[in-house]
Amino acid sequence: MSARRKIAVVTGSRAEYGLLFWVLKDLQAHPGVELQLIVTGMHLAPEFGLTVREIERDGFPIARRVDMLLSGDTPSSTAKSVALGVIGMSDALAQLAPDMMLVLGDRFEILAAAQAAMIHNIPIAHIAGGDTTEGAFDEAIRHAITKMSHLHLVTTESSACRVRQMGEAPERVLVVGSPGLDHLRRRSLLDRAALEASLGAPLARRNLLITFHPVTLEAGEGLRQQQELLSVLAGLDGDTVCWFTLPNADTGGRALAADLQAWAAGRANVHVYTSLGQLRYLSLMSMVDIVVGNSSSGLYEAPSFQRPTVNIGDRQRGRLAATSVLQCEPRADSIAAALESAWQLNCAGVVNPYGDGRSSGRIVQALLDVPLGQALLKKQFHLISPT
Repeated sequence: MSARRKIAVVTGSRAEYGLLFWVLKDLQAHPGVELQLIVTGMHLAPEFGLTVREIERDGFPIARRVDMLLSGDTPSSTAKSVALGVIGMSDALAQLAPDMMLVLGDRFEILAAAQAAMIHNIPIAHIAGGDTTEGAFDEAIRHAITKMSHLHLVTTESSACRVRQMGEAPERVLVVGSPGLDHLRRRSLLDRAALEASLGAPLARRNLLITFHPVTLEAGEGLRQQQELLSVLAGLDGDTVCWFTLPNADTGGRALAADLQAWAAGRANVHVYTSLGQLRYLSLMSMVDIVVGNSSSGLYEAPSFQRPTVNIGDRQRGRLAATSVLQCEPRADSIAAALESAWQLNCAGVVNPYGDGRSSGRIVQALLDVPLGQALLKKQFHLISPT
């Protein structure tokens, strides 16, 4: 009997872990796989909820913890965090010696992991390459990881086209959909009573789920844009409750979090959570009236719940969006107009462009089917002939 394939999976943020959850479950259960889970970034930081505990509660043994996140949110501290991440990931990979590494998305923690794996000659499988988000430096990180990767597990056909356009071998580019949608088919969400008990507060007649992340390509703009949003929310009636999750550990994120918490203090209809966890977050999303902000979850998951999304500014600009997603400028008048439209929007017939909730099985099969060795590691640039 052949040895099990050792697959290292890296997670550094709550959102990414939520997307990877069912992939991890299926890898853990597969007799032909030895799962090596590497946890880093925000998961290990108390200020971001120490979400490594959630991973442990979900039953995943952690192979290595890589501390890399510095306490500041300046460009310098983010760049230094990447450097620390490369060092820590290199040590972890040298010890674990995986056959391949699986990563998802476009965050700086994942960039560090990919750099280390590339130098160690460990094949990289990348989920969600080829997506585009024009308002954040995540765009460049995502494409850089694509060029370091050897197997591309993309969410849509348009993303596949972009990856092929970057010279990647067409046979190594597979459309699998977004693994986050597997929750909707495989996980029982909380009912209203259980959700309210878990949140510690009741839902209202009208509810908004809000996440606003930094806009990393527009220095200093994130705080101004958040204040535009908060000025609109301050004018809502008392029958509307705002449910916030704090921003990620991006450049400028701590300033946004402090500003939000100061604004929310003393407001009875505003609740702010460091991290809701995937179950509470999706359960709440299924019950709110509108998803608001600039998080990818408003484009990935919200359409499957037939909930409208008000997507603010450029952070997600360029990403494929369902008809339930309303784009607006990061100005109070534009946000208010989009919210007014969203209250009236009928999302009953919306189709989610990111798949059917069966991505995890496709991803695991692709990881097992791809032949390892020099043929995988030695990439060639595949030119697309001009038409």
